[in-house]
Amino acid sequence: MSGGVGAARLLAGLLQVVDPSDVAAVVNVGDDTEFHGLTVCPDLDTITYTLAGAVNPDTGWGLAGETWAALGSLRRHARVNERADVGWFALGDLDLGTHLWRAHRLAEGARLTEVTAEITRTFGLGLRLLPVTDDPIRTKVTTPDGATLTFQEYFVRERHEVDVASVRFSGAVGARPTPEATIALRDAAAVIIAPSNPVVSVGPVLAVPGITQGLTSRRDTVVAVSPIVGGMALKGPAARLMENLGEEASVVGVARRYAPFARALVIDPIDAHLAGAVGEVGIEPIVAPSIMDTPDHAAALARVCLAGRAL
Repeated sequence: MSGGVGAARLLAGLLQVVDPSDVAAVVNVGDDTEFHGLTVCPDLDTITYTLAGAVNPDTGWGLAGETWAALGSLRRHARVNERADVGWFALGDLDLGTHLWRAHRLAEGARLTEVTAEITRTFGLGLRLLPVTDDPIRTKVTTPDGATLTFQEYFVRERHEVDVASVRFSGAVGARPTPEATIALRDAAAVIIAPSNPVVSVGPVLAVPGITQGLTSRRDTVVAVSPIVGGMALKGPAARLMENLGEEASVVGVARRYAPFARALVIDPIDAHLAGAVGEVGIEPIVAPSIMDTPDHAAALARVCLAGRAL
């Protein structure tokens, strides 16, 4: 179960120890949005680009060697015509090719799952990337002053520097998990919840009817990795979000979220002193290095996750 950057790194490690054809990633679509008539799927694309060795190494998203001619032209129009609401989301020239293909195929009536498979084929990937649903889900963030932001407005435009009062997943109640995602989560030998943001990356996946129930039914084979290390998120706003929502921004807070449907939680040795507290909320702590700063460390973490499921 995957979000973006953290999931991509863990998947890269997993592919070193498991045949790609045996790996399926059920991916968050709550970050998806529409810009300039194009459907943009940040988590699906970040995973694709990372696993293909094509991701921008400086940002962790987008494509390496990107150019920005189209964006520059768009921003010139916005500036001259005094439209500050246009052009703040950066789509590079190379990245546009992916979004144009997706828009073209969706307009033809293809499912998002089908289009994603085509894009991964283009990039030569052997695993299956599966949107949790083909139905549109959009994460919405409400600030303490009552303003509602789309996820990308919150994350990119505001640089996730605003406080959050609540988070909701618009469209989730009426969404249906895809057959492919349902079968993957039902039949897999192990389910690993990647070190993605528990609120806005894993949360939208769990909000799709049937997903949480499916995990709960096979809880003994579900292992999660905490994205919080030493009380901080390695990347992104997970810790601040949890605090804003009244949750403990620690491995214990993550454990409380995951205990109903995951048997074990991998926590970094930095948090070993909290292993007892993690266990007390009903999930087994597995203390192991979880910072994936090298490919070898990512592969080692993948092995820990696979070994951590009950046999």
